Amino acid sequence: MTSATKLARQELIDMVPYQSARRLQAGNGEFNSKIWLNANEAPGNGEYSVNSDCINRYPDFQPSNLIQAYSNYSGISPDNLLATRGADEGIELIIRTFCRAYQDSILICPPTYGMYAISAENHGAEVIKVPLVEQQLDLATLESKVGQTKVVFLCSPGNPTGNLLNKQDIQATIEMFADSAIVVVDEAYIEFSPEATTATWLSKYDNLIVLRTLSKAFALAGLRCGFTLANKAIIELLSKIIAPYPIAAPVAEIASRALNANGLEQMQHRAEQTQQLASSLALWLNKQTWCSQVFPTQANFVLFRCQDEQSKTFIFDCLMANNILIRDQSKQTQLECCLRISIGSEQELNQLKQTLIMSFQTQENQLKVVE
Repeated sequence: MTSATKLARQELIDMVPYQSARRLQAGNGEFNSKIWLNANEAPGNGEYSVNSDCINRYPDFQPSNLIQAYSNYSGISPDNLLATRGADEGIELIIRTFCRAYQDSILICPPTYGMYAISAENHGAEVIKVPLVEQQLDLATLESKVGQTKVVFLCSPGNPTGNLLNKQDIQATIEMFADSAIVVVDEAYIEFSPEATTATWLSKYDNLIVLRTLSKAFALAGLRCGFTLANKAIIELLSKIIAPYPIAAPVAEIASRALNANGLEQMQHRAEQTQQLASSLALWLNKQTWCSQVFPTQANFVLFRCQDEQSKTFIFDCLMANNILIRDQSKQTQLECCLRISIGSEQELNQLKQTLIMSFQTQENQLKVVE
């Protein structure tokens, strides 16, 4: 037994880390040899150059140009914003701020984003699960958990499902947990359905936090830049435990540029094009005999259910064999035999379709020969 194994927190020894798309299938710095449709990334963004004059200096704790740019975009006061290394850092900060290790718990509504539970387990917080019912919140069961949890995580649009949670149900949940828990609404995909945002409620509910990111519609996943939106008291608490220099100067510079008028116009065009491609892909999937269900989506991906485990495995494997990577979600609660396709470029999606058509035709021909 190594010293690390002897000295580590016991629950971490057997814990399985979050299996991100890039952890499962690494790019190794080369992303042109495969079609990456497994991580909900946007098609390639424009080139950015950065000013290296101050690269020898530590960056500002919260770069004013970045905070002001996001404030202008979101309509949220700079006092209610905290820039983080992706929304993932926001998740960790919230749990570390409001949950005492080995005493408190978070609540999640699976199927949902896996990092909520992983971050809680890393901190020693318990995870309470209240599964969705027909992809919507189970309000009755949620009410029974009032007083048992410190943080409630809701994801809308959902990941990996893609659907919006009923806005009235989100509001009811926030009010239900008033004075007993923080309710976090993860809006990583909100640019694909901006009318569904809950950020306008921040002044009304002091137990509400909204998470945002530039990784999706802004096509800046590699930048690792996100934002936590909350009342001033919460922002001040999170600021006490965040790293001293969370946003690198080049990150702040590129992100600020993506939030100017030209950058926002590009983002909105990208979001509209993504929605059109997602609708087209969903229509195509619905026509396939091997597809039994296509989930409605308000995000940059389409989740679908295969007829059986055999067809799911065949689809996943044949795409991988042709250097087209998608995500297997079949181990998630309620998502048996489900696969997820990120919305890449039109050319990439056409190549995926043609690969599947040809692969199934070949399989049918082989079956006939066997018979």
